Amino acid sequence: MTELSVRELPLFPLPEMVLFPKEVLPLHIFESRYRIMLETVLESDKRFGIVRWDPNTKTIADVGCCAEIIKHQTSEDGRSNIITLGQQRFRILELTRKAPFFSAMVSWVEDEPIQDAIQLSKLSEDVLTALHDVILLTGKLTDSDTTLPEKLPDLPRELSFWIAAHLGGRVADQQQKLLEMKDTQERLNCEYEMLDHTRRQLAARTALKDTFPNENQANN
Repeated sequence: MTELSVRELPLFPLPEMVLFPKEVLPLHIFESRYRIMLETVLESDKRFGIVRWDPNTKTIADVGCCAEIIKHQTSEDGRSNIITLGQQRFRILELTRKAPFFSAMVSWVEDEPIQDAIQLSKLSEDVLTALHDVILLTGKLTDSDTTLPEKLPDLPRELSFWIAAHLGGRVADQQQKLLEMKDTQERLNCEYEMLDHTRRQLAARTALKDTFPNENQANN
């Protein structure tokens, strides 16, 4: 069973924003309804849900990530700066309130048990290799020092969340799909495909730059 206990959770919808477990997210709270939400959250367990808001359809996603406030500061005018840390993922079962802020009954979401640890470990290594190649090629192409953190997550599930959270560009749709997946191997497979595609594109561009360096400089 992958979805555990049920609880009510205040929600903070954000457009084009997907939070993943163990990721830090700073937020500036200024709207009156979210000031009220913040007060409510600080009086309880300092947790609320970050959920993606689609401004086109005016709907929120079914799956989000719980955020825990680890630091907060409120100014005299009532605005607040908070730092949150991603916790468990959740699935919305039922909206219980829409005003002054959203609240919902949610159930926690976990990945399915690992079936083949050896295969998953090999996949993690392939994903890391592709990631390092993308960083190396990006640095070479842009003549910049692009590096990864010294220590990346060791466990496949945590690694898959880290990579999903740090995808570059406008990728909220892809991130939402990765957040909703309940199979670590499936998530890593998708990330490998994305990284490998990027790696191939960067390799081609780098080869072109090496072959025609003067032309590339002129274009820049």
